[in-house]
Amino acid sequence: MAHGGLTREDAPVSARLASRPAWIRVLVVYVASRLVTTALALLSAALAPADGRHGPDPSLMDYVVGWDAAWYREIALNGYPESVPVDDAGVVQQNAWAFMPVFPTIARILAAAWPGAGFASDDIWAVANAWGVAAGLVSLAAGFAACLALHALLADRLGDDVALWGVVFVAAGPLGLLFQVGYAESLFLALALWALVAISRERWAWLYAIVPVMAFTRPGELALPLTIALYGLWRLRTRRERPLRRAEVVHILALGALGTVAGFAWPVIANTVTGDPSAYFETELAWRRGWIGDAEGGFVPGEGWLQGASVWAGLWGIPQWAGYVLLALLAAAAVAIFFTPGVRALGIETRLWSASYLVYIALVLFPQSSTLRLLLPLAPLVAAIAGARMLRSTRILVAVVFVALQFWWIHAMYGYGNAYFLIP
Repeated sequence: MAHGGLTREDAPVSARLASRPAWIRVLVVYVASRLVTTALALLSAALAPADGRHGPDPSLMDYVVGWDAAWYREIALNGYPESVPVDDAGVVQQNAWAFMPVFPTIARILAAAWPGAGFASDDIWAVANAWGVAAGLVSLAAGFAACLALHALLADRLGDDVALWGVVFVAAGPLGLLFQVGYAESLFLALALWALVAISRERWAWLYAIVPVMAFTRPGELALPLTIALYGLWRLRTRRERPLRRAEVVHILALGALGTVAGFAWPVIANTVTGDPSAYFETELAWRRGWIGDAEGGFVPGEGWLQGASVWAGLWGIPQWAGYVLLALLAAAAVAIFFTPGVRALGIETRLWSASYLVYIALVLFPQSSTLRLLLPLAPLVAAIAGARMLRSTRILVAVVFVALQFWWIHAMYGYGNAYFLIP
């Protein structure tokens, strides 16, 4: 460019990045976040104690296939048991039916491309190792897809700059390692966020594909038909400002029904295959019994939080009533967050999803050490922090704090992971 002007090549990196398409900007943030997470995982491995879950000096692959990833790998290698395992007293034990098939199946298909890991291979170690690599890649790709959807949701309402900061807060946040390990969380998040994009843009056809896949990826899909139903009610209430077409009504009703049926399908399948009408719920309760030791108790919606308040009060050495007070404060905070400026600026579909997922969590969850991980589908609420009015320096500080919390989570759950309350 003449007259002393700057060419595009001479412009600052930030200015050149701002001129790129949104997907490139998101990719740059995502790759940088993954490099940070990898560095934190390596640091955790170097500091891992001898009595840690993975022993001293574990490899990154130990983290990738650790904890629940081992269950997904078991499914990929051997499928699901024909009967649920029980102890001498007849109490159902932890087993693969608690985990859904989409993620391990996708990773197994990709693993078949590795030498010696084809579908006809009898080399169990070759298949297992290839599956671990493939599972990490699936999570990595799904995490990027989730960040793209998150950016689209935020940019439509809050602008590109805020949307990109929202991606930073999620991609480099406390749960960043989930975008690189053999868990179904990043895939589920990607499906959920693209479902919200589809609702916001009335791309109903996308949802007919997303809903069933989401229902067999991990528990939590039932929050989506609730979201769709609430969205339909909202559209009905605002029909004077925005007419509700008959085709939209048909899609909302059909997708609500599809999501509900799909959401209950996996328990039915588990119960049918095992011949046990309570196989799935008893399997899920097996993880809870490790905390409360109630071999006879069944599933009562919402009871898990009351039980958890008592258990955590004991762990923290505080009176039981104090545990219930903390639970009440937590519930009040969950409601109050929807009245903050950042969250109120989100699209209606995103707020309805967040509320629906919180209702789901309130009904089914026992708040054990994996609770933070199970809150990943609420990523838009974390990203909404970027929507609050704050200086750039404050946003940088928030990102730094999140990275520090990410190391704490990685090292506590993977570097140590040697106590029942240190399980991701």
